[in-house]
Amino acid sequence: MSSSRPYRFTPMKFLLFTPALALCLFATPSLGADYPVQDTPNSGGAGTVTQSDHNAYSLPLGNLPISRRLDFSVGNSFFRNPWVIAPSSTDARDGLGPLFNTNSCQGCHIKDGRGHPPAPGETAVSLFLRLSVPAGPDTDPQLLQQHGFVPAPVYGSQLQTAAIPGMKPEARLNIEWQLFEETLADGSKVELRRPQYRIDGPNYGALPEDLLISPRVAPPMIGLGLLETIPEEAILAAADPDDLDGDGISGRANQVWDRIGQRTALGRFGLKAAEVSVMQQSMAAFAGDMGLSSNIVPDTDCTAAQECDRFADGGTPEVSDKIAAFVNFYAMSLAVPARRDMDNPAVQSGAKLFNEIGCAACHTPRHTTGTLADRPELSDQVIWPYTDLLLHDMGEGLADGRAEFLADGNEWRTPPLWGLGLTQQINPRAGFLHDGRARTLEEAILWHGGEAQATTERYRTLPAELRQSLLTFLNSL
Repeated sequence: MSSSRPYRFTPMKFLLFTPALALCLFATPSLGADYPVQDTPNSGGAGTVTQSDHNAYSLPLGNLPISRRLDFSVGNSFFRNPWVIAPSSTDARDGLGPLFNTNSCQGCHIKDGRGHPPAPGETAVSLFLRLSVPAGPDTDPQLLQQHGFVPAPVYGSQLQTAAIPGMKPEARLNIEWQLFEETLADGSKVELRRPQYRIDGPNYGALPEDLLISPRVAPPMIGLGLLETIPEEAILAAADPDDLDGDGISGRANQVWDRIGQRTALGRFGLKAAEVSVMQQSMAAFAGDMGLSSNIVPDTDCTAAQECDRFADGGTPEVSDKIAAFVNFYAMSLAVPARRDMDNPAVQSGAKLFNEIGCAACHTPRHTTGTLADRPELSDQVIWPYTDLLLHDMGEGLADGRAEFLADGNEWRTPPLWGLGLTQQINPRAGFLHDGRARTLEEAILWHGGEAQATTERYRTLPAELRQSLLTFLNSL
């Protein structure tokens, strides 16, 4: 059997517009007139920080009270430092595994930024595969309501490529890259790469014939608390699942299981918006990525068939409520770096093009956060994250064919773009899109299909100077 689900790719067609006709099209006010152009460098509101070096993603909110800086530092220590095998004298940070992907949060979110696909022969760490099998007529409705998909028999919901001594990893993940060229309207050529995933050496029996996989590279951590504070009604107001306005954009909200509230609620975190809060996203990562239990996610991804209970654990739960609170505070308090080069004419031109060609239809530039009584530094902030936090059909080229709650196999949540230009300064190996396949921002744009296809076509027809202006703008974020 093939142990990977091959990516389907439909070659993108481009519109045979002349540059003059393209400029005429972009001059029409209907495409971008309703979207604001950022007029402040403070993308993260009053908490924005001005540092723009390789540590730019790891700073506390600039308006975080001094009295809370210690909580931030303690949370950082649990986020950054490795967890260890139980039993250990480091009893606040033991219980790793027995199956896992990495031994620290920082191992995936490198310097609080993006992860990257593995190099040839390298073990995948900051990219992993979600696993599932198709739901059938006999699937327990409660499983789908609370899990969002059907985990693979024996192998669970995530391929874990590492294990403690005495335990075997689930398998090895290998990626082969297929290179091809796309030709833009002016004859310029851009090399893209398409990943093919292969699961080798499964150690717990044959993989299911109908296995579904979804590659996920770790996203950046900045601004999460601000995103959580955007009022739910503001997110839902932007949804247009039936495209009633006829603009070709039909963003919709994912409705997912709230483990704390024990109800269905709006999803806004994760690559398919499958988590309701930073806390729940973090605890799910502890369970899936490191094999660590918490009161919010008490079960790790180790299944009964793998007999992980043969090994010592780090207590019940392994991530205490106190540690969970510190990690959540840290993740909620990471600042957004300030915009740069906003006076550059190319940046200003690119900002207008971003709106005019349709990027802002999903990457909504501006939001205002709500009010949290216990987090005034996150409250009532005008922020510029460039996301609507909704699901969009991104086309066959980016499809994983795997549903997660309401998200179908073509849909992904719009990722925030703030801090985008510092991505490869934080991690030089970082890639873009959900699986890190795009090595450059131009590659990422050209992979956009589905609802974004018309915008991609407009980008293709731009003269080289205007394409560069748009890229210069994105790099200023």
